[in-house]
Amino acid sequence: MTAPNRNTLWARAIVDELVAMGVDGVVVSPGSRSTPLTVAAARHEELRLYSQLDERSAAYFALGRARRTGRVTPLVCTSGTAAANYHPAVMEADNARVPLLALTADRPPELRDSGANQTADQEKLYGDAVRLYTDLPEPAANERALRSLRTTVDRAVATAEGADAGPVHLNVPFAKPLEPTPVAGDVPDDLDPTAATGREGPYVDVTPGSPEPEETALRALAEACAADRGLIVAGPADPPGLDPEAITALSHATGYPILADPLSGVRFGGHTRVAPVIGAYDAYLSAAVAGGGEEGEAEPGGGATVADGWPDPEVVLRLGASPTSKRLRKYLAGTGADQYAVDPAGRWREAEFAATDLVVAEPNRLCARLSRLVAGGGDPDWRGRWEAADRVAREVHRGNSDAAGDDPVDTGGFHEGDVLRVVAGEVPDPSTLFVSNSMPVRDLDRFAPPSTTNLTVLGNRGVSGIDGIVSSALGAGSATTDDLTLVVGDLALYHDTNGLLAIDRCDVDVTIVLVNNDGGGIFHALPIESFDPPFTAEFKTPHGLEFEPMADLHGLEYARIDARPGSDEGSDDGSDSDVADPTGALAEAYRRARDADGSHLIEVRTDAESSHRTRERLAAAVERGVHGAESG
Repeated sequence: MTAPNRNTLWARAIVDELVAMGVDGVVVSPGSRSTPLTVAAARHEELRLYSQLDERSAAYFALGRARRTGRVTPLVCTSGTAAANYHPAVMEADNARVPLLALTADRPPELRDSGANQTADQEKLYGDAVRLYTDLPEPAANERALRSLRTTVDRAVATAEGADAGPVHLNVPFAKPLEPTPVAGDVPDDLDPTAATGREGPYVDVTPGSPEPEETALRALAEACAADRGLIVAGPADPPGLDPEAITALSHATGYPILADPLSGVRFGGHTRVAPVIGAYDAYLSAAVAGGGEEGEAEPGGGATVADGWPDPEVVLRLGASPTSKRLRKYLAGTGADQYAVDPAGRWREAEFAATDLVVAEPNRLCARLSRLVAGGGDPDWRGRWEAADRVAREVHRGNSDAAGDDPVDTGGFHEGDVLRVVAGEVPDPSTLFVSNSMPVRDLDRFAPPSTTNLTVLGNRGVSGIDGIVSSALGAGSATTDDLTLVVGDLALYHDTNGLLAIDRCDVDVTIVLVNNDGGGIFHALPIESFDPPFTAEFKTPHGLEFEPMADLHGLEYARIDARPGSDEGSDDGSDSDVADPTGALAEAYRRARDADGSHLIEVRTDAESSHRTRERLAAAVERGVHGAESG
């Protein structure tokens, strides 16, 4: 390998190893100290460069892409506060087990702790949130240093994508010159070719492995799964996801219903034709604690309980992360079931501390193996209770019938949950749907029923922040040719407006459905709602922002539907949609956006308090329906 100077040689070696390890894209942000890495990435023919102006948005874009693919999309930034802006995404990647690789350029060691401009302490900047941290040595044009560098890069990618996937941080110091300027004698002509240019493929091949229980333990678990009453709980999936076929096979072998979180990868898809996938459990399981919890633990209304006379499950197999639904988590904690939490990294992800067993195993392989060993079949009446309750909830949510008969349910009209129900029902097949935290993901969980649509639903549930939602969605969209839809709240959209630049800069089309309730609507689900002041000014925080100018700024086609009670504004998208039917207006606006080219913003103006009261009425109606079905 010829190179004008050692920095160029060093950066090329890093980028070559990334490509050899299967990396096909890199996200870079402008900066001087990272020049060698940016130039090397830009000149590599097998890499796509995603250029992001804002490091925080860049990190979330890479996170979203990795969440969709299960593979690393490395980040490159300059020194100083640029690297600090990666931290929120690093925290999310840590808790959500998303592979992330941060390459942060740094000043050379002699400039550290010297007051030199744009110099910060980047040593272990992200603390314990990373799976691996290495402060690389200064670039050196000798064979041993280059072999060490290539090995470190290969290990970094393998660690980020391993069984305990997550973020990795390589701090990369460079002294000037940073550009590919020739420096006489800097790179020897007789460098060993293997060290200088690498090997065929990765310099060090890493063979991944999947943990699984030994045969005796596996057969004991299979015997436990022969109980009459059991549940398979599929929580939010770690990349690259849960396998619906393996879980369906286990459901058939055991006879157990599958309680599928919308982020599990199991609620939607062709397997739902034959598998007992349950989606509306959040509507009829006991809330257990009325109004308690942190902001992220708010409940979307109601205190419905499971119908009287339902027996507890005897065994529960828990896959993926902790379910989105607090009701489901509390319900499981209140049962006397043997609960097997399956985790490939052997970590504990069950905050109620009700699980009885931790099974260190790759969940898809475990389900496939168990399905061949279980000799059960389950109690059909048990499975039928769940399927019947789900049917009742779906009918109530559609406003079709009350518990006691065929009268329509008076819910008070359109509510925010209808947004998620409509979008999930109208998305193209196949699609990627990215859903924001706070109420959108909870409304999707409660109101979007299982369907045969090939729908990949993603969200940032690691630390459940509202930052970086737009960028994460666009990053996910960049990794696939599937249609991309983002459902986001007004505060989350405002929080990551910079991320919209990726629509043009990274060539990603998206349909954004904005639920605008003018502030933090989720706080209506917390006891603080009763204390005003300070509720309105300090918690709900109404902002009065207009989003149409933002759509114009970023070249988005814009439509507005005012679904607030008493509004006579109707749709502002040029259609003849009647405000009396905001559900139909939204479906029509979404279909137009879905079928058109380019990117779109559909703003749905809602009233947070009214929507929360409607959720409560619907919960009560579902409770009556489930009880009525049981007594009937």
